[in-house]
Amino acid sequence: MVESVPRPTAATPAEVTRARSETAMSLPSALVTLWRVRDGLLTESGVAVYSARDIGERNATYEIARYAPGYVLVGDDSGGRGFLLRADDPDSAVFSSGLGDLNPADFAVVSPDFVSWLASLGPTPSC
Repeated sequence: MVESVPRPTAATPAEVTRARSETAMSLPSALVTLWRVRDGLLTESGVAVYSARDIGERNATYEIARYAPGYVLVGDDSGGRGFLLRADDPDSAVFSSGLGDLNPADFAVVSPDFVSWLASLGPTPSC
């Protein structure tokens, strides 16, 4: 089962603008579309998709721009694995990596695209 993180139903336009500014990149449209419906997800198994409010801080904390330029960290499994998308690819696969090893050469593809990955997590809003 997928539940909202304890936040308002959708991200505000100001939060999306701030997320774009804090990550200093174009965010994948599928992620922004999700935020228009539901601002982040947290599954019972601990998989999180970051909210617009949190994504900038998470990417800064893990120094994604330094270690995985061109990627955006969009979530984690609450156990040390992160989920990333290519920021410049609207059809990006979802990649998984240990958060201590953010070398893109070591990333594993976990889903062919973001929407399919969301569907694999359980019931989700349309996006």
